[in-house]
Amino acid sequence: MHPTAQHSIQEPLPDGLAPAIRQTAADITTLLQSVDDTSVAVPDSQWTLGEAAAHLALANELMADLAAGRERPYGDGTPQSLAAANAHTLATFTERRAQPLASMIQEQADAFLDAVHQSSSDESATGPTLLTPLGPMNRHVLASYLLTHMLGHGYDLARALERPHMINRDRAGLCLPFLLTAMPRVADPTAIADLTARYTIRLRGGPAFGVHLDNGTVQVTPTPPEHADCTILIEPVTFLLIALGRRNPWRAIAHGHILAWGRKPWLAPRFPTLFTAP
Repeated sequence: MHPTAQHSIQEPLPDGLAPAIRQTAADITTLLQSVDDTSVAVPDSQWTLGEAAAHLALANELMADLAAGRERPYGDGTPQSLAAANAHTLATFTERRAQPLASMIQEQADAFLDAVHQSSSDESATGPTLLTPLGPMNRHVLASYLLTHMLGHGYDLARALERPHMINRDRAGLCLPFLLTAMPRVADPTAIADLTARYTIRLRGGPAFGVHLDNGTVQVTPTPPEHADCTILIEPVTFLLIALGRRNPWRAIAHGHILAWGRKPWLAPRFPTLFTAP
């Protein structure tokens, strides 16, 4: 087999995404393998470390099932329904020991990638549309969703253990396909109800995209609008942490991680408030 063709079959996801999923799962596993007491609280959360790790293990299993084409209803995409589904699964899945959960997180991440690899020879490049907790997605976007979810909760686990987190600019950039897909679904109806604005969001040293809000509707485009009301330049890791509700945007502005300009630069601080973290 030609090397290029072999690589195409083995790595059906966009460049860097499969290795990022594997390494993020490995980083989380490394964190958990040194833990004896999982009752420690996760900062800014109602969960203990054991509950957060259990949720992550269950979510990886869910994603692996979806990638394999198995239907797994999980809420209706609203924050309230997802929270209820999370509470239900944690109530019925009682494992809280770090080592078994670490193994499950790694195994299910591998199972997800195996399912994507297996399907790639039988389907189109992106595969069929799959019904996920945050709406229809193809496997490329679902893989970005998996990575984003692991990074968010991996960040929480690292904070709980006072260890370095595993988010970097490359991994943050690989989360964009999911974040752009999910953004219209996680918009706060009250916050966007009377707002008409065109935003350009630029990741420092990376890509840019557009967000158009028009009286209760949200349209996200992979390229910026021609005439943006407000352009926001943001450091990629900061962007991901704010998008996931893990960082205060005002502190990021104060530290120079966010800059804004345009006809209506005052719209910049409002932008993060328009969405509920998935």
